[in-house]
Amino acid sequence: MRSHLLNDTTAESYRRSVTEGVERVARKLATTRGPFTGVTPAELAPVIDAVDLDRPLGDASAALDELEDVYLRDAVYFHHPRYLGHLNCPVVIPAVLGEAVLSAVNSSLDTWDQSAGGTLIERKLIDWTAARIGLGPLADGVFTSGGTQSNLQALLLAREEAGTADPSKLRIFSSECSHFSVQKSATLLGLGRESVISIPVDRNKRMQSVVLAAELETCRAEGLVPMAVVATAGTTDFGSIDPLPEIAALAEEYGAWMHVDAAYGCGLLASLKRRHLLDGIERADSVTVDYHKSFFQPVSSSAILVRDRAALRHATYHADYLNPLRTVAEQIPNQVDKSLQTTRRFDALKLWMTLRVMGADGVGELFDEVCDLAAAGYDLIAADPRYDVVVEPQLSTLVYRYVPDAVTSPAEIDRANLYARKALFASGEAVVAGTKVDGRQYLKFTLLNPETTVADIAAVLDLIAGHAEQYLGENLVHA
Repeated sequence: MRSHLLNDTTAESYRRSVTEGVERVARKLATTRGPFTGVTPAELAPVIDAVDLDRPLGDASAALDELEDVYLRDAVYFHHPRYLGHLNCPVVIPAVLGEAVLSAVNSSLDTWDQSAGGTLIERKLIDWTAARIGLGPLADGVFTSGGTQSNLQALLLAREEAGTADPSKLRIFSSECSHFSVQKSATLLGLGRESVISIPVDRNKRMQSVVLAAELETCRAEGLVPMAVVATAGTTDFGSIDPLPEIAALAEEYGAWMHVDAAYGCGLLASLKRRHLLDGIERADSVTVDYHKSFFQPVSSSAILVRDRAALRHATYHADYLNPLRTVAEQIPNQVDKSLQTTRRFDALKLWMTLRVMGADGVGELFDEVCDLAAAGYDLIAADPRYDVVVEPQLSTLVYRYVPDAVTSPAEIDRANLYARKALFASGEAVVAGTKVDGRQYLKFTLLNPETTVADIAAVLDLIAGHAEQYLGENLVHA
């Protein structure tokens, strides 16, 4: 069994196995004709259930053959131009190269004596991102598993900075379109979902700062503590960006921690045309960024940034076997001192390779392309009498729904749109997402692939209309 360990004696075997795996994936990417095969759980589950994990195949080639049946054939491929579903991006090759390197070396980014150069590379990228945001000379941060963890850590810091003996008095303010992880974090932090005050949005799905001001004043009048205001720079459903300067001013006035969830909108940090949409983010106390959304990085690649590195002390614990207190005096850089995680992958290497090969402008150009595509897609849908589109995009998301010519009930239209989404997914021809707006069923294009064209959008709209019309026609016949 030692022949399977990666070391100096097995380096050639490693090279052969990985090369074979890469070649198979490359062939799959080159020959994939749709984003999905349409396989159902009922069809795929028996194939995987039939695998006996206690009877190894003993050969990498055989395992790759099997992998074709249990995974590669039916995977959902985000690189396909008609994958228009969730916030999943096609990935850039330099980042995938970085993934291969970091997996093989397997550094753990918790302590210096496990990562050395990896520690300094991550710190360099944190400094680079903080400078792009404009957080100032005291800024710091750490890579995380994703936006949910970043938001949790930000609100943990906000809770501790509030310095209130009675946590039941703490309140968090976020828009009704903010990410569900705000409520989830409040629960995990022992504050309860009731501690989150939901602020209504305007017609463009942006937090209404006037209402926020009123709620903050009510909070103060009732003897409660405004712990944090969470502004969203790129909501999941609409890509809308809250009015950051106004929110920053209110957070400062009421002594609340300002957190900006820019998990989606962080791509604007590299944008050549739209960076101004993030004006005001530099006043935040903390910022979430997800490079694996709009920087075209493989999952996972995310970070939490803070204006004042001293706030990260609230996540610091010392263990004699790992990061003893003496290492602080010795100025040994241990990233675990800043993180909610202990063992942690060197995910920063992917972004490092991307910037060293493509540069930030290259990433920004790709993100600008998908934002331009969304603008063109909006014009297309707005001019199509078959559809109702909710809001003009700031980023690259479009929310819309099929509306038939014939008058029918809103509930029936909901069912037609839901049916169309499911039928489209089952066909494997395209993948779109769904959501609800004011209680009604809508569909969603999340455009993160520069290879997607307006013609792709038009074709998918035709497919959706066809499925919806089929559903309504069949129901009319049955009625």
